[in-house]
Amino acid sequence: MPNEAIATPDRPWPVELTFQAEAKSLKARFDDGVSFDIPYELLRVESPSAEVQGHSAAGKKWVPGKQDVGIERAEPVGRYAMRLVFDDGHDSGIYTWDWLYRLGRDQDLLLAEYRRAVQA
Repeated sequence: MPNEAIATPDRPWPVELTFQAEAKSLKARFDDGVSFDIPYELLRVESPSAEVQGHSAAGKKWVPGKQDVGIERAEPVGRYAMRLVFDDGHDSGIYTWDWLYRLGRDQDLLLAEYRRAVQA
């Protein structure tokens, strides 16, 4: 299966994903022992879709007003990712396990960058 990621010791793999609707966050626990509470807002504004990321770093689009966004459902994509369907209609991002891990690990920096960009 060439498009599917393979768990390796240097590639953390999710062992539990819990959508917390009231807290508006995804609790992601990985096999390296690390857990993250990733805000839905961050998942939405850092969607890996071309609609958000553009086709280059210069093409990134900052989407304001997503602090109250919800997730309607998550759909598996092979064994390597999931597609999230947000309550604002966005549904085109494929969230690989590597992408989720990066969002969790770097969330403070990413949220600060996002907030600076939408205020400008």
